[in-house]
Amino acid sequence: MRCDVLAVGTELLLGQIVDTNSSWIGEQLAAAGIDTYEHRKVGDNLGRVVGCIRSMLEVADALVICGGLGPTPDDLTREAIAEVMGVPLERHEDLVEWIAGLFGSRGRAMPSNNLRQADVPAGGGVIPNPIGPAPGLRCEVDGRVVYAVPGVPYEMRRMVTEHVLPDLLERSGERAVIVNRSLKTWGASESGLAEMIAEQVEEQTNPSIAFLARGIEGIVVRLTAKAATVEAAEALLAPEEARLRATLGDLIFGIDDETMEHAVLDRLRARGWTLGVAESLTGGLIGSRLANVPGASRTFRGTVGSYATEVKRSVLGVTAEHVVSEECARQMAEAARDVLGADVGISVTGVAGPEEQDHQPVGTVWFGLAVPGHPTEAVSTRLPGDREQIRQFSTISLLNLLRLRLDAG
Repeated sequence: MRCDVLAVGTELLLGQIVDTNSSWIGEQLAAAGIDTYEHRKVGDNLGRVVGCIRSMLEVADALVICGGLGPTPDDLTREAIAEVMGVPLERHEDLVEWIAGLFGSRGRAMPSNNLRQADVPAGGGVIPNPIGPAPGLRCEVDGRVVYAVPGVPYEMRRMVTEHVLPDLLERSGERAVIVNRSLKTWGASESGLAEMIAEQVEEQTNPSIAFLARGIEGIVVRLTAKAATVEAAEALLAPEEARLRATLGDLIFGIDDETMEHAVLDRLRARGWTLGVAESLTGGLIGSRLANVPGASRTFRGTVGSYATEVKRSVLGVTAEHVVSEECARQMAEAARDVLGADVGISVTGVAGPEEQDHQPVGTVWFGLAVPGHPTEAVSTRLPGDREQIRQFSTISLLNLLRLRLDAG
């Protein structure tokens, strides 16, 4: 079965919003074994939206339209689908009540233009939206099906997962269960990983193996198995996951939704150790990521934001002549441990730009690690990119260094 994707919104064409919805929908369709050959974007123009729907349905069995279901006059997806179907829009009073109730639960009166969101092409079905005022649509068009979902990502994802994908699988006659396993890696490029597991990739059909680049979150190696039951799919995944782990080793830091900060805190918690952080160029990014992990307070003591040189000296007691140096990184890590009363101290100092510092070029970064049972160490690297990229990559790189040190014992 083929299902293509159409994103509606002039803001997408103008670059004011990046279309992450289409990529996510495409990923879900692929994981479900449903072919997707085309993604399009179209502005808020009725004639052009109608033209896209008609031409895409000439070759696809199904179409997911994302966006254009809001209450304003430029939200035209409902009208476009109705025109393609050759039917009028009908107002559903139950939807009016639902939308009004949603506003009422927030202590607000429903504006009259939200009534448009209760309009459905005659003969079409409604996809429930339990968390927003824009119901989705499911409409038959000459033996094919059109789904319309809101452009709000968290609303769209729930509706696709709970309604669109099950309906597509039902229509395709697919009764198989799809199970994914994502192995998250850090420290190798996508091409480098591909070379390492090239033989395994070439051998596989079920489970299949794919690579997903996630920027500062690393590269995901995703296994996808299809079987009659979850248990059977898991049985297919297990030996291939074991084989990947044997090949990739400590490049793998987590699975599925596990982040680098989850991995680090889990390892510290297993040892009964606490963590203190001293940050310079990252300005609190490391502490923010750690604090986002539920239960982090059991392990994470806090972070000292020593962005200015005088703070490094007055709060952390740094005596190093140059603050972008091995000596400074060591002293900061030890001070993070001592000042915050932690078992482990880590630090980062460097040059994010735009100008060099201490005669060090932009991108020079020093990481410090003070871990029980080991002498305090410092590691230097040169990171590419602009100021924000350097700060983000410094954050994940330091957490990864700590993970590797903890794994090494």
